[in-house]
Amino acid sequence: MELKKRRSNIWIIVSSASLLLLAASSVFYWKLVRLGYAVPIPYILDVFCLNNCPADDLNILHNQFPPDNLLNYDKPLTQILGEPDKLDKNRISILVEKSKYKLTVYNNKQPVKSYPVVFGASPAGDKFKAGDLRTPEGVFRIKDMYPHETWSKFLWLDYPTKQSWRKHIKAKQNGTIGWGDSVGSEVGIHGVPANSDNIIKSRSNWTLGCVSLENKDVEELYQFVQKGTAVEISQ
Repeated sequence: MELKKRRSNIWIIVSSASLLLLAASSVFYWKLVRLGYAVPIPYILDVFCLNNCPADDLNILHNQFPPDNLLNYDKPLTQILGEPDKLDKNRISILVEKSKYKLTVYNNKQPVKSYPVVFGASPAGDKFKAGDLRTPEGVFRIKDMYPHETWSKFLWLDYPTKQSWRKHIKAKQNGTIGWGDSVGSEVGIHGVPANSDNIIKSRSNWTLGCVSLENKDVEELYQFVQKGTAVEISQ
């Protein structure tokens, strides 16, 4: 009887220790995920191409491109699309062309209005890691949107996506970045500090990797998008 009791106590201790170790490991893993050092579990099959990954260069949303000039920049969006509360926002998408310093709003895949924008301090090339001051390329979704105390409004994108993680891992494999580098996070579309619209007019790339508009422009854009709105960023 005494032997059974001891074995039972040992089993309880081992089980408790195992659960504590598992919990500690889980907390540590999710901290690494939040810091951009570990791939989220739901992404693993796609990131490491164990699930028939699509080619990255096929991840394109817009086939019809706007003219080189700023399309309808002198017209309010309400004049073009009507009142935002009466609009089907599921038809709205965004194309950002870094080489043209331009963000274009699309309605049902048709370009309707463009805005001047600037980017991270190193605008050429895709983003592979935190701190490279580059604006990521690919197709993203707005995962949250809210007023910002410094930059008027903030449209938070879902970077890093599965595609972003694949490019990050490939960059580590080919030596472009180090194995200790983080993929980065908190990329979005936002305005500028008060009375700083000249940053946009002079095409001064000042962000850490976000897309930046004049405040009046991001405030207008904010009314016509929603969580889930697709945002394509190209070079």
